[in-house]
Amino acid sequence: MPWVILFISAGLEAVWATALGASDSFTNVVPSVVFFVGLALSMATLAFATRHIPISVAYAIWSGSGAALTVIWAMATGTETAGVLKVLFLTGIVACIVGLKLLKPHKAEVA
Repeated sequence: MPWVILFISAGLEAVWATALGASDSFTNVVPSVVFFVGLALSMATLAFATRHIPISVAYAIWSGSGAALTVIWAMATGTETAGVLKVLFLTGIVACIVGLKLLKPHKAEVA
């Protein structure tokens, strides 16, 4: 369940990042409200996930997934152009996220 919450949190990151761009420096009310609500929900769900997933892994997956989703949404809506290299690098981000998810956790040694 924490992993599902983490990916929901990443989706919410994409929502608030997109809303931030649409808010026009917080002069547009609806995108500004979506930004603040999305930000609060994204942080709350990230905080929950980090109770069960190490912060180093959770943050890397959250930020990478959120960034990739933001770019994918921008390309899907036509606000950003898609290109071969952009898609290749986004695929690399997703591959790294999958790799982090598949790693077996281990206990850190205390010196």
